[in-house]
Amino acid sequence: MKSSFRNIISLSLALLVVFSTLSFTVEKHFCGKTLVGKAVFSSAKKCSSEMHICAAEDRGHMNTKKDSCCSNKKENIDGQDELKTSSFSFDFLQFNYIIPLIFISENFLYELPFQEIPHKYYKPPLLFADVQVFYQVFLI
Repeated sequence: MKSSFRNIISLSLALLVVFSTLSFTVEKHFCGKTLVGKAVFSSAKKCSSEMHICAAEDRGHMNTKKDSCCSNKKENIDGQDELKTSSFSFDFLQFNYIIPLIFISENFLYELPFQEIPHKYYKPPLLFADVQVFYQVFLI
């Protein structure tokens, strides 16, 4: 349970780092004001015909122009570029505290000396009858 929880957390943190640094482009293709195609990491789907009938925004009639109303819009979504790596250095003063700690803790980590169990091989005598039933003494 503990190791599986640790694996899930480490995998989720690794994915968080990957997706926070990932950069990608979203490309949109508009014909007039309607969205025709949308794509991520590739070019957007273009209009089916080259001749489009677009309504002129300044006039109230229809106008036939070649690719005049189509437009492409690209959005770049940038990931995090600056990652801070943590670094540490050991000072000589830290070693002055670590070395005595090792010698002191070494004394406490020894095994206890072998102690003989006094009644290890003692076998109790065989019972000829159940004593509680024989004397009729019962705990209620």
